[in-house]
Amino acid sequence: MEAPPTPPVALGRLLADHELGLRHLAGPTEAELHGVHASEMADPSPYLLGGELLLTAGAGLVGAGLAGTDLSGPGPGRSDAGPYVAGLVRAGAGALGFGVTPVHETVPQSLVEACDRYGLPLVEVPPGTPFTAVGRSVWRLMARARTAELRRVTEAQQSLAAAAARPDPVPAVLRRLAATLGGSAGLLPADPPEAPAPAGPADGPGDWAGPVPDAPVLDALGALAQRVGEGVAVTATGAYGEFHLAVHALGGGRVLALATPSRAPGDHTVASVAAVLLTLLTARRPAGAEAALTRLLLGGDPAGALGPGPWYAVHARGTGDPRALAAALGTVLLDPRGDSVHEDPAHTGPTHAGPTHADAVRLLTDREPGPQPGWRLGVSAPTRPEDLPGADAQARRALERAEAARTPLARHTEPGLAGLVGAAEARAHAEALLGPLSPALRDTLRAWLAHHGSWDRSAAALGIHRNTVRQRIARAAALLGSDPDDPDTRMELWFALRHLDGPDAP
Repeated sequence: MEAPPTPPVALGRLLADHELGLRHLAGPTEAELHGVHASEMADPSPYLLGGELLLTAGAGLVGAGLAGTDLSGPGPGRSDAGPYVAGLVRAGAGALGFGVTPVHETVPQSLVEACDRYGLPLVEVPPGTPFTAVGRSVWRLMARARTAELRRVTEAQQSLAAAAARPDPVPAVLRRLAATLGGSAGLLPADPPEAPAPAGPADGPGDWAGPVPDAPVLDALGALAQRVGEGVAVTATGAYGEFHLAVHALGGGRVLALATPSRAPGDHTVASVAAVLLTLLTARRPAGAEAALTRLLLGGDPAGALGPGPWYAVHARGTGDPRALAAALGTVLLDPRGDSVHEDPAHTGPTHAGPTHADAVRLLTDREPGPQPGWRLGVSAPTRPEDLPGADAQARRALERAEAARTPLARHTEPGLAGLVGAAEARAHAEALLGPLSPALRDTLRAWLAHHGSWDRSAAALGIHRNTVRQRIARAAALLGSDPDDPDTRMELWFALRHLDGPDAP
């Protein structure tokens, strides 16, 4: 299980620590702190990642040409600390801690007024409190918060697994997930239906847990659902009013939709666990899958069940009979999604879907397919049985190209990694993955990966200090909840950065 990001520390927790003796002087009384940084520079903002408690004794204010001026007294001779504070606010500093003595006997009044004006929390650090004591207190509180969050996520994972073992697993998992996140959890179609449906569960009571969101929230979730492609492990997040929204692709044309009033650092991990369980619980098995599964369990393998091939995966969309199409392609391996049996709303018995098929028909054949009247086909490259999952994705993207070009048949021709993931899916994945990062963090991450993790070469390319590169990479890792030293993580991040602005982005 991936560890959730470390939760921030509330400034109020530090102010309540009587041993530190911190005193709030200006700005908001509450702030979220993600770290501590001490600096006496006249402008420390280039070295801040955002969310820090910046500790200073005010030497930088004197070094900025303010020596010999009265920083605290009234009158025209008093210096203005506004530019200093404004730079900290632009850099995203969480709060400013000012240590009195040895540079200043009291906190400069100009600094107090500037922090009030720009909305930056200002606290006084008394002479008897070393900056290191403040830093240790912040890190200790962060460690406690991280331990508590890990415990919460672990307990949530266990409760979701227990829910998945119940006789009604899907609604049980949704109920447990909604209770854990304190919001609503439901299953929605990845593509909106042709005609609008009333708000509420679409396929029974198990499709929504917690309060059913209002129509505008459902519409916003539906828009997010369209951004995650079927069968692609990708998420999308957004917000509507006071609600935090998220969707997770489950495959089979469905997504897990979440609407919560708040979002904790570990909530994404909890939702990802639930999405994996729901993917397994709602997977659609084509006809004959039970027999193939039995053969595999008894010691067979896909190659033995299908023969050496080569095999072609085919996605088709049209108005004809899928079984006639299968016969024309010389195969009986057919997944007629749009022609499957459904129960009618009155539950009086099964009924067949109409002649139009919203979902693509999927086929598997050992003959090279050709165009078929009344159908548009997407055909994979010839492949071995063990590589059929990739061939299925190739066929789906080939069908998308055939429909876009209005041609009767399109074949998979893209080589390499670009052939495994379509441009739209890659961009959606990149936006979801890199969404927490600011443009500066993305640029730094791109340069760092391009220079194979070299701090010096990355700094030279960006024109910044190597310590700034280190701080930004650490901040990006914290926001993404991933380890950039892991080669798999580096590959995924580089892939996302390359496709964020299109496959040819620099």
